[in-house]
Amino acid sequence: MTYLVTLISAIVVNNFVLTYFVGICPFIGVSKKIDSALSMGLAVTFVMTITAVVTWIINHYVLIAFGLPFLEYVSYIVVIASLVQFVEMFIRKTSPALYRTLGIFLPLITTNCAILFVALIQAMRELGFLESMVQGFGAGVGFTLAIVIMAGIREQLEVADIPRAFRGAAITLITAGILALAFMGFTGLTSA
Repeated sequence: MTYLVTLISAIVVNNFVLTYFVGICPFIGVSKKIDSALSMGLAVTFVMTITAVVTWIINHYVLIAFGLPFLEYVSYIVVIASLVQFVEMFIRKTSPALYRTLGIFLPLITTNCAILFVALIQAMRELGFLESMVQGFGAGVGFTLAIVIMAGIREQLEVADIPRAFRGAAITLITAGILALAFMGFTGLTSA
C-alpha cells in the first residue's frame, strides 16, 4: 500500500513540474507536439527511475558508509550525466528521427533539475530502495503526464483565436499556471 501511495503521490499530488516547478525548460520547450512530448517524457522517466536506483545505492553503500555525504551533489551529477549519455546514444542509434526531433533538449536532460531533485529527495526523505525506485518512476510518469497534457493543449491553441498579446510564450505560461492550479486540487486527497 505504501508503494501505491508513493507512486500516486509522485505522479499527481507532488508532480515535480506542476508542484515544485522543476524541469520547466523541457516542459515548455518540448511540449509543442504530443509525439515529441511523449518521447521526452519516456526518456526522462527512464533516466529518473535509473537515477533513483543508482543514487540510492551510491548514497547508502558509498557516501554514508564512508562518511562522505558532502559528495552527494557531485556523485549524483556524474550518475545523471552518464545515464543521459547512454539514453542519447541509444536514441540516436535506434531512432534518428526522434533524435532530431528532441534536438538540444535531449542533452539538456543532464541539467534538468527534476532529475537531480529525484536523487536529492530520496536521500532527504531517507526512502528505502524500493520506495526510491517507485518514487523515481512515479516522478517520471508525472513528468510525462504533465508534458503530454501541455502538448495536447498547445496543439489545440495553435488553431485557436488567441489575442495577439497572448500568443507564444505568454499563453504557454498562462496555460502552465492553470495546469499547476488544476493539479493543486489533488493535494486535498492526501489529508483524508
